[in-house]
Amino acid sequence: MPAEAVAQLKEGNQRFLAGKPINCNVLAQVQATAARQTPFAAVVGCMDSRVPPETIFDQRIGDIFCARVAGNVVDVDFLGSLEYGTAYGGAKAIVVLGHTDCGAILSAIKGVEAGHITALLEKMRPAIEAVSAKFPEDQRKDANADYVKAVTDAHVLLTAASLTERSPILRDLVENGKLVIAPAVSDLQTGEIRWLES
Repeated sequence: MPAEAVAQLKEGNQRFLAGKPINCNVLAQVQATAARQTPFAAVVGCMDSRVPPETIFDQRIGDIFCARVAGNVVDVDFLGSLEYGTAYGGAKAIVVLGHTDCGAILSAIKGVEAGHITALLEKMRPAIEAVSAKFPEDQRKDANADYVKAVTDAHVLLTAASLTERSPILRDLVENGKLVIAPAVSDLQTGEIRWLES
């Protein structure tokens, strides 16, 4: 069930926070999953090295599909991967996982332009535009923690909403109760996951 998939991830994050993980023997997991995987969820996360989904959700090798890119943006390849992971791979939940102090979000706010980074950061522009009216112009800065949090949350929510807008496969799974999409933000200071209402 989709709700149970998200509940498993929430329970795993609580074990992680408590310092009581149950999924530690990685070599045994490699051997056990060599012939078959059975992921129950997919996570679209940032490539930030401090937010490894398997670790912060206390999951084993073979438990979750992970798609990671700076700023947890979803391009057509990620969308196809999520369609495969849910329609054919068995995942019942997709978590769109942002995190605090995301370098990509901060760079998008600053308006960084460099190589292919420019096109990547442009995908965060809708989140910036969505929250800018709520902040006076002099507060729309990467040094304003409230503004950065608002942009981060908006980006995660917009990305989560775009999945069913862009993919008939994901939309059908959600509408038929076979999939849930859960937006969330990981706190780099504590490791706690803050679940957002979509």
